Amino acid sequence: MSEVLVLYYSRQGSTAALARQVCRGIEGVAGMTARLRTVAPVTTTTLRLDPDVPDDGPPYATHADLIECGGLVLGSPTRFGNMAAAMKLFLDGTSALWMSGALVDKPAGVFTSTTTLHGGQEATLLSMMLPLLHHGMYLVGLPFTERGLAETRSGGTPYGASHVAAVSGHGLLSDCERELAQALGCRVATLADRLRKSAGT
Repeated sequence: MSEVLVLYYSRQGSTAALARQVCRGIEGVAGMTARLRTVAPVTTTTLRLDPDVPDDGPPYATHADLIECGGLVLGSPTRFGNMAAAMKLFLDGTSALWMSGALVDKPAGVFTSTTTLHGGQEATLLSMMLPLLHHGMYLVGLPFTERGLAETRSGGTPYGASHVAAVSGHGLLSDCERELAQALGCRVATLADRLRKSAGT
């Protein structure tokens, strides 16, 4: 349980860039490592055409990744103030984990990206929190002691890390966005480590 799962979906590189910074924050905590995973895209066909392993980037997530890791940081671009369908589809398939309580008492955080400043970041972050609450996870946000929340002119919210592509471009994070994504990873990993040590595992 010394790993934190960073699970994201990205189409234009922005959410993937945040995910990499979240991983850096996790791995800045002594004894903790990041496990980077993505989810398969949703197609308009009823037949699944994507390979079991993506052509590039991290592997697709499995339920085993959720069970084996001591925490979760979830990322998705916004889709009209909600998470992307690919991420929602993956989460919708975790009812067996909910029934068994596999994620209860694990820490979790969320991050997102939009093209525009008012593209629905906070609504998307909140939408991603809802299934995590149902799973009994501890939600971790970003407190205002993080200097970047006061200084940012692009992404970054108390609900989680974020990026605004219109400011710096897709996948090109501002200094504040980078720092806040790392801070989120650090906070989730720190709590996961404390919970692991208190449980004696």
